Amino acid sequence: MASKAHAQMLAEVGLLTAEEAGQIVATLDAIAGEIERRALPSLALALPVFVVGLGLSITIALGLAFFRGTYLDFWGVVVLVVMMSVSALFFIVAGQFVLARVLQLVPISGFEGGADTWRFLLLPVAISVVARLGPEARFYRTLFLEEISKDYVRTARSKGLSDPAVLFGHVLRNALIPILSNSVAFIPLLFMGSLITESFFSIPGLGNYLIEAIGSQDFAIVRAMVFVGSVLYIIGLILTDISYSWADPRIRLQ
Repeated sequence: MASKAHAQMLAEVGLLTAEEAGQIVATLDAIAGEIERRALPSLALALPVFVVGLGLSITIALGLAFFRGTYLDFWGVVVLVVMMSVSALFFIVAGQFVLARVLQLVPISGFEGGADTWRFLLLPVAISVVARLGPEARFYRTLFLEEISKDYVRTARSKGLSDPAVLFGHVLRNALIPILSNSVAFIPLLFMGSLITESFFSIPGLGNYLIEAIGSQDFAIVRAMVFVGSVLYIIGLILTDISYSWADPRIRLQ
């Protein structure tokens, strides 16, 4: 709206002709419509990745912290480090080849709305979750192990609480601040999509839209996407600060 008003103002003062101002407004309308149309496929991909990935990462990290110092913890960390070392492109190419081309369980790429949407999203969602599982689960495991060594955990155990009760009732609660810092700021960016995943799977989302704009050197679209991403990132930071006060009653917003 501000850019439209700016173009109209420049036309009024004679710096732009009416035709040029009309072209600018038409371009902005087209970009806004395309962003609105592509936001839903990006959200359909990113939201399950965020929810499932976060839940699995926390669950695995809690399990490794519960069995700390055992062979399960050791080999679990080894697997996570290996997953961290593998590029996301490898997971994409391997998943498309094995699951889509060889086994033909899911479509290799593409996107359709309606009841068949899940068939096109199953593979990219699974690959995206696996690709982020290594670094996130290892990071959360470090957080939980740091909390386990603190005095309040020893106090809770001395009162007779079981290890699961301590982990889920105390350790997880007190580790929420860094978890929220790593997660809540990402929520508004769900609308922006994933550049690599959407490109490889031909999903008509915002990430694919930005890649196409960069390839065609359409800088009006690039500027619009950068602006939208910046606004959403600021919103994410605000939501993160607000969530701190929910996780820790000692924190107050002023």
